[in-house]
Amino acid sequence: MNTETMIIPQAAPSASYSPLLIGELLDSGVRMAGTNQIVYRNLYRHDYRRFRERVHQLAHLLSAQGVKAGNVVAMLDWDSHRYLEAFFAVPMIGAVLHTVNVRLSPEQIHYTMAHAEDDFVLIHEDFLPLLEPLAKRLPRIRGYLLCQDTPSKREPVLPLVGEYEELLAEHPAHYDFPIFDENAVATLFYTTGTTGNPKGVYFSHRQLVLHTLCEASTFQSPGFELLNRDKVYMPITPMFHVHAWGVPYTATLLGATQVYPGRYEPDVLVNLLVDEKVDFSHCVPTLLNMVVGTEAITSGSVDLAGWKVLVGGSPLPQSLATKAWELGIDTRSAYGMSETCPLLTASILPQEINGVDFESQLPWRTKAGMAVPLVKLEVVDESGIALPHDGESVGEVRVRGPWLTQDYYKEEARSKELWRNGWLHTGDMAVLDEHGFLQIRDRLKDVIKTGGEWVSSLELENLVGQHPGVAEVAVIGIPDEKWGERPAVFARASDVNDPPMPEEIRAFLQRFVDEGRITQWAIPSLVRFVDEIPKTSVGKLDKKRIRHEL
Repeated sequence: MNTETMIIPQAAPSASYSPLLIGELLDSGVRMAGTNQIVYRNLYRHDYRRFRERVHQLAHLLSAQGVKAGNVVAMLDWDSHRYLEAFFAVPMIGAVLHTVNVRLSPEQIHYTMAHAEDDFVLIHEDFLPLLEPLAKRLPRIRGYLLCQDTPSKREPVLPLVGEYEELLAEHPAHYDFPIFDENAVATLFYTTGTTGNPKGVYFSHRQLVLHTLCEASTFQSPGFELLNRDKVYMPITPMFHVHAWGVPYTATLLGATQVYPGRYEPDVLVNLLVDEKVDFSHCVPTLLNMVVGTEAITSGSVDLAGWKVLVGGSPLPQSLATKAWELGIDTRSAYGMSETCPLLTASILPQEINGVDFESQLPWRTKAGMAVPLVKLEVVDESGIALPHDGESVGEVRVRGPWLTQDYYKEEARSKELWRNGWLHTGDMAVLDEHGFLQIRDRLKDVIKTGGEWVSSLELENLVGQHPGVAEVAVIGIPDEKWGERPAVFARASDVNDPPMPEEIRAFLQRFVDEGRITQWAIPSLVRFVDEIPKTSVGKLDKKRIRHEL
């Protein structure tokens, strides 16, 4: 392209440029929200104006403790109003918010905090025993701010600067936030893989603002209306995990009522859903399965009709979507990664599908969906050649977009593996159909090759999960001398006292072989019912541990 012929306007001498900074999301939300509220369990409740004042007070508090632009502030808390305030206050003063994954092992937590070079820490009382043994190995940290839900007499070992609410009250409700480069880093967190230490993923103000605007647009698409000012939102995705998929930023921009559940306890979640009249949540399939499996739901004493749930992290099984629908719960799918902020696709139904019955919509609802605005997505073969949109050609998903992490923090080799030839490579195997709908077939590392045939562990999980005697299922490949690998099914029974026999599961799958949905090679050699299936720190099936432990 000959850029010499392009017209580049000259700004007027008095014109100003407004950078895309997170603080603009907060101010827009306060204007929009009216009397809508921020709620934390049954403990705290205040409106958006007070929320903004608390963000300003937190900025003063952090500055008084010596936190400056470029410093890294770690957060260890349950999903709370405090966490939401830190989402804004820390980046708005130019510092970086490190959302620590509290479900990692102590050694992994130490690694992430040392690698991030954390300067200051906000910590919930519940996590003091976790961090106290590590403190001497984190000499850079200058202080710890205690977060409490109720007063406690526990004597902490850490050098606390005070308690969150007590210190917050000492500071004024207005802070003059600086204006700075929109490309400044705003957030940092760590994602685990199959090997090696956790990898640092970070995002700038610009990336988070653009992601928020796109997510807000996506959540108001025809037939996909999930969130607006009049909705009540409650996350069931931890706030340490990709900013709870970025939805707290989007909910704030739109001025929606926000409910934060603290520690995830099934009965508490259900009570909040009912008492606060929650309209919209998001979670991984295992957490949705946990909620709909609570006694209050199964007994029929609680009605969740009208609740909309966006499912991601892992594909939404058709059996779970059907179970939810029978309870009046409307589920849809979305797809992304920690490295992609995370939104890449959403199951916004094609026009001709949008008005049909649930059974006809079901296959579309459980696919990953179409690329959201500003995302370019391809499925490519091993040579990097884009495959046709025929719903059959399987390849790796690669993407481009304005909010993808540009590299792993201080990880040059891993960054080169993530980004190749100008594309972020996801490691997910998928197909694209003629509508541009993406369907994930498997992780590249989880696809099973048996007797020269490729078998999708995700497809098998979806089919086995349709058996009425199966509550939860994971499929992995196990070594086989003759065939290289064979599928193995590990399942949790709906009735622990009467699990199906392995032969029954194989016979159930045989009908899908007869229908041509799967090959004979997909019939598992091993079917085992277990009490519990290992999960990762964010509730996904942990196939690495499954291979090791089961």
